[in-house]
Amino acid sequence: MNIDRFIASRKELGLSQSELAEGICTQATLSRFENNGQVPNLKIVLKLCQKLNLPLSDLFSKVGFKYTETISKLNEIEFLLITCEYEKAQSLLTQVSVKEVDASEICLRYLYLKGFLMALQKEKDTDVLFVFDQILLDNDLKETDIYRLLAYTGVGLVYMENKELEKAEYYFNKVLAQIYHYSIETTEDIWRVLHIVFQCGVFYSEINELEVSNALLEYAVLICSDNHVTYYLARAYFQLVLNSLKEDLASEIVLERLYDARAFAKINHNDKLLDSIAALEKQLLPEKEDAI
Repeated sequence: MNIDRFIASRKELGLSQSELAEGICTQATLSRFENNGQVPNLKIVLKLCQKLNLPLSDLFSKVGFKYTETISKLNEIEFLLITCEYEKAQSLLTQVSVKEVDASEICLRYLYLKGFLMALQKEKDTDVLFVFDQILLDNDLKETDIYRLLAYTGVGLVYMENKELEKAEYYFNKVLAQIYHYSIETTEDIWRVLHIVFQCGVFYSEINELEVSNALLEYAVLICSDNHVTYYLARAYFQLVLNSLKEDLASEIVLERLYDARAFAKINHNDKLLDSIAALEKQLLPEKEDAI
């Protein structure tokens, strides 16, 4: 609540605390409100504002603006995360201060995005784990909460990058026990479930459990299809290409998946993935480069 705005209005009218409080509340109640932020009954606040000709909404407008601005930035950061624009996302994240907003869901979202951006940009492991621990140590979160599942995924990713695969598998298995049952209700749910499923697919490919990896990636494709989104289709198909190469599948299958990945990467303007696709195509079809 913007108490400074309230005090400024009282002083502009030349009213003392006692004069403003008269007939509404005690001077002590008003003093606790102005000096200590102890908000009295809302009816009292409304009457005080009416006496000051101050719209009640003016006391909340600043907080509402910060909340909206923060939500807007986090939406953009989350989209940049799923399109692999990590540097842009990190730059935008530095502009967000969760202290401006007293909302636990916003803080959890901030921590999840911060942790993954740090992990994917290979920042110090202990710093990354500390971020995810702040989510996992939140006693208000259920085991099935999406932010807890995202944190498990992030911790698993850190251990995978360090080739501590048994530790990584412990966390990814905790995710798999829950993610298939998670109810997708919002666009943000789609993004987060896809992020989890994709990262799990990458991990199980890393440990050569390709059947599990393929099932997860195909589940990601199904989620995209059912919800009419394309953000993860390119990445899922590209990982299926890498799995196909491990499985030594026919070149026709590999190239079909590669071209599917390229088509969706173009739709989503995922330039980094397009570079990876072009590099792999050059390896698979070196004669094409020679002909050019």
